[in-house]
Amino acid sequence: MEVSWLRVLLDNISSYQSISSMDTLYSNPAYKYYTRGEDIAKLLQPVLENLVGSDASPSELLNNGFEELSQYVDELREQFESWEPLSSRIFYVLQIESLASKLRESSLEVFQLLKHCEQHLPADLVSPSFEDCIELVKLVGRDEVSYTIDLALIDQKEGNGPTSEALVKIAESVGLRSNQEILIEGVVLASLKENAELTENNTEAEFIEGLISLTTQMHDYLTNIKQSQLGCSVPVPPDFRCPLSLELMTDPVIVTSGQTYERAFIEKWFDMGLMVCPKTRQALSQTSLTPNFIVKAFIANWCESNNVNLPDPLELVQSSQAFPLLVEPASDDECDDSQPLSSERAPSSPMKIGGNGRTESLDATKCEKLRQVVLSRSVSAPGIVCEEVVSKSERITNDAADTSVSSKTETIVNDATPSVSSKPVWRLPSGRHFNHPGIIPATIRETGSSSSIESEVKKLIEDLKSTSPDAQREATARVRILSRNSTDNRIVIARCGAIDSLVDLLYSTDERIQADAVTCLLNLSINDNNKSVIADSGAIEPLIHVLKTGNLEAKENSAATLFSLSVIEENKTKIGEAGAIEPLVDLLGHGSLRGKKDAATALFNLSIHHENKAKVIEAGAVKYLVELMDPAAGMVEKAVVVLANLATVREGKVAIGEEGGIPVLVEVVELGSARGKENATAALLQLAMHSQRFCNSIIREGAIPPLVALTKSGTARAKEKAHNLLKYFKSQKQNQRRG
Repeated sequence: MEVSWLRVLLDNISSYQSISSMDTLYSNPAYKYYTRGEDIAKLLQPVLENLVGSDASPSELLNNGFEELSQYVDELREQFESWEPLSSRIFYVLQIESLASKLRESSLEVFQLLKHCEQHLPADLVSPSFEDCIELVKLVGRDEVSYTIDLALIDQKEGNGPTSEALVKIAESVGLRSNQEILIEGVVLASLKENAELTENNTEAEFIEGLISLTTQMHDYLTNIKQSQLGCSVPVPPDFRCPLSLELMTDPVIVTSGQTYERAFIEKWFDMGLMVCPKTRQALSQTSLTPNFIVKAFIANWCESNNVNLPDPLELVQSSQAFPLLVEPASDDECDDSQPLSSERAPSSPMKIGGNGRTESLDATKCEKLRQVVLSRSVSAPGIVCEEVVSKSERITNDAADTSVSSKTETIVNDATPSVSSKPVWRLPSGRHFNHPGIIPATIRETGSSSSIESEVKKLIEDLKSTSPDAQREATARVRILSRNSTDNRIVIARCGAIDSLVDLLYSTDERIQADAVTCLLNLSINDNNKSVIADSGAIEPLIHVLKTGNLEAKENSAATLFSLSVIEENKTKIGEAGAIEPLVDLLGHGSLRGKKDAATALFNLSIHHENKAKVIEAGAVKYLVELMDPAAGMVEKAVVVLANLATVREGKVAIGEEGGIPVLVEVVELGSARGKENATAALLQLAMHSQRFCNSIIREGAIPPLVALTKSGTARAKEKAHNLLKYFKSQKQNQRRG
């Protein structure tokens, strides 16, 4: 019996169900569609298993149905596995919705085909009856956010909205649940619009412009809600509020676009690898921040006049709380996706949400416009159409020439999970294609087609191998530009074999060539596949050579590259054994602020590997880390997290105590950020349990009052550590009394 597609379908269903164990699945903006696919899979699986074990021979038509259904299940699984936070949530949910709709329709067709040949199948294959299965599949939810988006765009074009209810429905349907997520979505869409305009694709640009306008209105809506909840007796002037936090600014700074933000929040934005202005969506050439003393003075005067206290921005930015859309929760029957949703939720005739929350019929003109919108696209993929190709998509960051490497490396650590997978190519109504959107660089003019880039890269590799310093200098500079912003370029550059040549140039005596070569490798290492290729090409020792002998920029980027490579577990051992720790500690002690941050980040990641902890301590890192606990150094949080890690071994505890780390750790518990307090308390707990002398010293430094306060207001981990430390103090005091 021919059951190949039947078995493939069963395997794909099993693979689809296995992703329920993914940690990120429940935060996926399209999670409700996963549960709907799971409902259909549970109906299909027993029937298919019985078919495999029977002598029944599926017809060619049925086999074709199994093949199509198998492909939809597999595509849906790949989409859930490929979700990346810094990509367009709107496009992602629309793609998932399209596939989920196809899966539903395809499964209905399969059950209907089985029903038609029911009399030719063994009796045990038709229990439950195929008729029952058909009805159950019909009950699986089919509400379409694309329908709501189409209506909102029509209303927007006519100047009639959209209503706040429609904005909230779209935002919640695509997982835009915070101000930050809304601003990121706007950045992604703006980059895609620029891409469309570069190719003079006006239809595509107009469609994206409509979506950008929707996200802008979501931001304005949330801003108004936040204004009403600030608790001030008078409205806070808009210019006094940070566009990111929506709170009154305490430390306003200006970015290179001229916009003003709260320092802690714009730094966090940069740390995510977002090198664009959140408000104007303009690409930023650098991350320098200029204090806005004028706005700060105005805010201070306003607060004094209106008896308003400024918030603590560090507490806000470290809080795990999002800035929610603050809307009434949906009723259970509207949001419970653990149960199949009724098909009645999809309107049988065009409807819209009125200003009073009731549904009302659309007028004939609106119906016709909506019909034209749908007809201009594929009926099988509402909103937009997707064609499947194998591609790779990763988060994009600017290279060290233009950005803070510490910002970039902290983005890389969040990308530790390999992201190579099958990704979609989107086709807007115009029919033009573009990759599943991540953060698309504003400098897209630097990239070209894959074939043209490949030809250029091959020529550049010849120049990299040249004996002429001028040719090498020009080639490394060009590769640096190509690898700066384009994910596809990074893949092409590595595939063409440029990595080996770049590694060789790390030994160049020309400072410019060496610095550009190491920066190229840093850019290429953002791609997870390239991390392994770079390490396997023998780059670790040459990178350490640069770390020891290069100029300041080269040393910083070498440290950042070593950190990037250390994301792969086996590389932590290789880097430690190759001798990277001592020069990293030297950079920590004597480098620029950026170099110290890069070194601290790399040392933290390396010290996760137990054998490296002793090497970090022996190299003298603790002394420098304690010095960097001075708030004036601007590195308290980075230093304390490394100390907390080193405090887990005996040598680390001793070194922290001897280098005067206890007073500064207690100070962080009292005055530090939420995350700093958490890590400082964890370190103090380790020290107290190691030595009675250290325990007494912690108490003498006045740790008890801030620890008591932390048990009431800290993070969950901080509360636990503070409680355990206070409990330990109490037990030691009782033991002393008994003694």
